[in-house]
Amino acid sequence: MEDTIYEELPVREIIRDKNGCRLSDISKKVIAEISLKIIVNGLELVSILCLNQQQEELALGFLYNEGVINSLADIESIAFNDKMLAVLVKLKEGVAINRQENLRSITSSGGKCFTDINPLKKSQYREVQCEDNFSLNALLDMMASFVTRSEIFTTIGGVHSVLLYTPDFELLTEDIGRHNCFDKMTGTMLRLNRLDLFSRGIVFVSGRISSEIMAKIIRIGVPVLVSKSTPTSTAVKLASQHNVTILGYVRKTGGFIYSCPERLIP
Repeated sequence: MEDTIYEELPVREIIRDKNGCRLSDISKKVIAEISLKIIVNGLELVSILCLNQQQEELALGFLYNEGVINSLADIESIAFNDKMLAVLVKLKEGVAINRQENLRSITSSGGKCFTDINPLKKSQYREVQCEDNFSLNALLDMMASFVTRSEIFTTIGGVHSVLLYTPDFELLTEDIGRHNCFDKMTGTMLRLNRLDLFSRGIVFVSGRISSEIMAKIIRIGVPVLVSKSTPTSTAVKLASQHNVTILGYVRKTGGFIYSCPERLIP
C-alpha cells in the first residue's frame, strides 16, 4: 500500500454541447487518503487524514511544529508500519509529552481541537528574526511558476502544495491537507539537518492561510509566506505579532500585503 495515492474509479462524464448534455462511462484517477496514526512511546497521539506518502516526514514535522520535539536528536527511533497505517515513534529518554497533550483527529481541511498556538508550548513560538529584503517582482514571478509545479494536482487533482524557496535550495511538498504539506516540509528539513534554511526562505502555499498554518510558520521561523488564496484575520494578527510577512491572493499581476511590508521592495 506504500505510496498508493490514487485509485481508478468508474465515473460518468458529463459532456455538454449545443445539443445539451450527454453522459459517457469512463474510468478516472481519484485522489486517495488514509487515516495515519502517530504513535509515540506506545500511545496514540493523533490521527491525520493524509496521502499515503512521506509518512515519517509528516510525523516528524508534526511533532516538531507542535513543540513535542526540538530536533531530530529527540527521536530514539521512527518507522512507518504499513499494516497498522501508523508511524511508530520512540522518544529519547528524558523527552516526554505533556500530560495535557490530548489525542485528537486532524481532518484534511486542517481542523484541530485547540487554538492557533498551543498555550503549553508558547515559549517555542518566537518572533521571526530576518533583516533580508525580498523583491516583489521576484515573488510574483515565483508564484506564477509555483502554481504549475504540482505533478499530482496536474494529473489527478485534489491536493495542495507548499514550496520552500531559498536562492540555493527548493523543496516542494504535496498532500490533501495544507497543514500536512507544512509538516512534511518541516520533517524533511529535520532529516536533512537544514532547519537553518527556513530563516532566510520564502514559503509559497496553494491554499488559505489559517491560524494553524501561521503557527507552523512561526515555529520554523520563515520570514515571508505567499499564498494564492487569503489569510484569516487571526493569521494576520499572529503574523504581525511575530514579524512574518504575509502576501495573499498573489498572481503574476499583483496581490495584497497583509503584514510586515517593510522587508519587501518594489
